[in-house]
Amino acid sequence: MSGGEPEPRSYYVGVDVGTGSVRAALVDQRGVLLAFADQPIDKWEPQFNHHEQSSEDIWAACCVVTKKVVQGIDLSRIRGLGFDATCSLVVLDKQFHPLPVNYEGDFHRNIIMWLDHRAISQVHRINETKHSVLQCVGGMMSVEMQAPKLLWLKENLRETCWDKAGHFFDLPDFLSWKATGVTARSLCSLVCKWTYSAEKGWDESFWKMIGLEDFVADNYSKIGNEVLSPGASLGNGLTPEAARELGLPVGTAVAASLIDAHAGGLGVIGADVTGHGLICEGQPVTSRLAVICGTSSCHMAISKDPIFVPGVWGPYFSAMVPGFWLNEGGQSVTGKLIDHVVQGHAAFPELQAKATARCQSVYAYLNSHLDLIKKAQPVGFLTVDLHVWPDFHGNRSPLADLTLKGMVTGLTLSQDLDDLAILYLATVQAIAFGTRFIIEAMEAAGHSISTLFLCGGLSKNPLFVQMHADITGMPVVLSQEVESVLVGAALLGACASGDFASVQEAMTRMSKVGKVMFPRHEDKKYYDKKYQVFRKLVEHQKEYSAIMNGD
Repeated sequence: MSGGEPEPRSYYVGVDVGTGSVRAALVDQRGVLLAFADQPIDKWEPQFNHHEQSSEDIWAACCVVTKKVVQGIDLSRIRGLGFDATCSLVVLDKQFHPLPVNYEGDFHRNIIMWLDHRAISQVHRINETKHSVLQCVGGMMSVEMQAPKLLWLKENLRETCWDKAGHFFDLPDFLSWKATGVTARSLCSLVCKWTYSAEKGWDESFWKMIGLEDFVADNYSKIGNEVLSPGASLGNGLTPEAARELGLPVGTAVAASLIDAHAGGLGVIGADVTGHGLICEGQPVTSRLAVICGTSSCHMAISKDPIFVPGVWGPYFSAMVPGFWLNEGGQSVTGKLIDHVVQGHAAFPELQAKATARCQSVYAYLNSHLDLIKKAQPVGFLTVDLHVWPDFHGNRSPLADLTLKGMVTGLTLSQDLDDLAILYLATVQAIAFGTRFIIEAMEAAGHSISTLFLCGGLSKNPLFVQMHADITGMPVVLSQEVESVLVGAALLGACASGDFASVQEAMTRMSKVGKVMFPRHEDKKYYDKKYQVFRKLVEHQKEYSAIMNGD
């Protein structure tokens, strides 16, 4: 802290809204997590590629977990509150009541989730405009961004939703509004998902070109015309109503929010690595790649000057770390893909029973089973004849092609537990090869990356982490606090409280290195060969598609 650490001990609350749950943590000024709680949230999939949630359900879950983590704490020591969330689209009417984003007219379901792919037609038309704003999303807008979803609502739910709408929020901004009554948006959300420019603001010609001139007419009041940097203090802090619901003091400082992946990046990328034998110790922070891996994975690279990477989102100025440009690569499904592959296998019931009998998770059991069947060879060599292309939900980066599908080559008639374990391993490796593919694209454009900093649910899986080290050839740093996303959210609250002079200072003080996994360089030749096969898979898929779609 600027004038030494405040006494008595200060606390900050971080709230993280993920795809399937809301989590909260109580964190102190050194970044130590003191209490944790989580609460599941509802999801609906009324038809294929339509994924919806409820803002009322999510806020109620935020209140449950926050009350839990501050139980028994001297509330006067809680200095700040920070939110992060998935970049899902929340729709409210002019009185801030929920509006339906579905054909059924269910007002409760007023959120189009980040992974919703209903707006495929709309995003194709937006990309065909070749508008200059697309340069900052890797040249191609993703169906997961907000403009195509907004256009879908206008074209499909005109009467029940679009004409009645008063406010379109990114979920992180909805939460900070709910806490403070302030409708100001975070620079992070608007720059990364809404085409806002930190230097120039909104581009009127873009909204007019794609048929959403409605926003221009009312000076962007529905999507945000007051924009704050992440960590900035909002209004007068917690309103009396929100304070009562959350179990926190009225006026507690509330920060402008971050998207969940960006909070994870903030929570890990600034750690002091002194004494860990890492090459990045003598390098600038721009040599670090934060990989936030949960349901999906995000690859956050920062730079002093803007770098345009084809197929990778950004460059976005100050969207994660103030004063730095951000490029964001990603894989649309990673944790969700592993679950899909494992749970869909014929041997899954046997796996479940054996894991339960050992009081293990299915993934801990699979990891130990792989060690059992590998014999004398390294575990990664079990997939010499089995290869996976992981784009079961399209490719976000670096190909930016949502039409791509998943592939598995090397299948046999075997359906036993060994077969399941090896398919699981091949899927984990495919995700790591996807990360290598993204890093190569970033480096070809001008980034220089030497070290991976992993966080999120998948970073708790040692096989996943080791495969990322081996396949990229780079050391992987894990935080002392495994819940880095929550530390990042709490870090925002610490900045809003004024206890730190800057986000960078808070990053250095509150982020600590835990474990480091180094690549096994003796396996490099094997993974280089597998990577060649990996790249061939997508070439073959494109050939097959060309044949089937040709005259």
